[in-house]
This record gives sequence, C-alpha cells and structure tokens, in this order.
Amino acid sequence: VVHALPTKYPYDPSNPGDVRAAELEDIIHNKFILDATYLGRYSQKTMEGVNHILSVNGGKLDLREEDFEMLEAAKDLNDFLGINYYMSDWMREFDGESEITHNSTGAKGGSKYQLKGVGRREFDVDVPRTDWDWMIYPQGLYDQMMRVKNDYPNYKKIYVTENGLGYKDEFVDGTVKDDARIDYVKKHLEIISDAITAGVNVKGYFIWSLMDVFSWSNGYEKRYGLFYVDFETQERYPKKSAYWYKKLAETQIIE
Repeated sequence: VVHALPTKYPYDPSNPGDVRAAELEDIIHNKFILDATYLGRYSQKTMEGVNHILSVNGGKLDLREEDFEMLEAAKDLNDFLGINYYMSDWMREFDGESEITHNSTGAKGGSKYQLKGVGRREFDVDVPRTDWDWMIYPQGLYDQMMRVKNDYPNYKKIYVTENGLGYKDEFVDGTVKDDARIDYVKKHLEIISDAITAGVNVKGYFIWSLMDVFSWSNGYEKRYGLFYVDFETQERYPKKSAYWYKKLAETQIIE
C-alpha cells in the first residue's frame, strides 16, 4: 500500500489551539488511513477528531461491522508501506468557513488552505518553500517514518515511493543546472539514513521523476524530472541532477 503522508506541525507549539489544529489535520491526512491500514480499527483519539470534524461540517460516517472485520483481517498482510513525501505543513487554529485556493501556476504566495473545524495552514514560516508553496522540510519525512515505527510496529518495511522537487527549470545550453533539486534530494536521503540508524526498516527510495511529465494540476510548467523534456519536440536532455543521481545510484554515497 502507498500513502501520501505530509507531516503536520503546530505553528505555535505553546498555543493549544494550534496544537489541536495540527492534530486534526494529521488525522485527516495520515492517522485515518494509517490506523485503518495497520491497526485494523480507528483509535479512540482518531475517531474523536473525525467525529468533531463531521459534527462541525454537518457530515456523517457510515461505519459497519463487516468493514472492521475486513480491516482486522488485512492489517498484517501488507508487504510494505510506500510513503510519498514532498512537504510538511504548519497549522494555526481557525474559526471560520472552509476555503482552499490551489496554487497551480507557481505564483509563490498564491495558496490558501483553511478547513472549518480543523485549522488554517500558515505559509509564512521560517522554512524554504517552492514556488507552489510546498514547504521543503526533510525532517518531516524522518518524523513521519519514526511515527510509523513507534505507532504501527507491524509495518514490516518502508519504501519511499515518491520524493522530489517541482521546479521552474531554466533550460540553458542543452541542460538544466538544477542545484536546488540536487540539494533537496540529498537532504531527504540524509534524513532517511538517519531514520535507518534509528531503527526504521527502510528498503528503498524512488525519486519522482525520471523525466518531466504532465501534471493534472499544474500542466507542463512544474517539472520534477532528472531529464528535461522539450514538450514540443519530445527531445530529452539530462539535467545536472541526472548525472549526480547516476553517480549516487552507482556508489550509494551521498555527496
């Protein structure tokens, strides 16, 4: 099974409202699926948060006995957990209506995310972010993997199934000098190494992506590839990161 698991933090850890917002956002994106996958049930704390969100928004959840029978039967059958990780989020308490503005053009600062009964994402934090307002925070991957190890010890093993940097690549003289992408991947691999040292059973890493591809939410402008694609001619050109990653794969040494 593969889950996208963005880590959530309170904007102000000393503010109980921010802590609560981070907990509720974490339930929506992470605990609700991890509990079902590995516990075969929902923890009391998870269900308390889910029921709060439903009550505030006038929703309901149809949970049936046979659903939990299947979850219980399946909880130890996963061969591995695949984690797609690109970013973390910082949450503030929020009392208002839901509003989400997706930054699909790469205009930094164009994102807005606030959920009624949950909280609001704070983008102005002391953390690097992409033009698409995705927070670059490798520590979040470490924290997420440690959470899996500690809270779901029947996970068996982990693969990082997606990780990479979406960027407005500048194609100059037949290539892209994408040092920012190299730095992004390097720091995430270093944090994965730290997690392995801490006892997490990580068995592999898959970069996103081999070449630039079409994005359903960003079209052709946001590029992730190790290879630059001219979408008019379909020609492929190795970026600086392609040579760096090739050497890394051959030597397994992070430089």
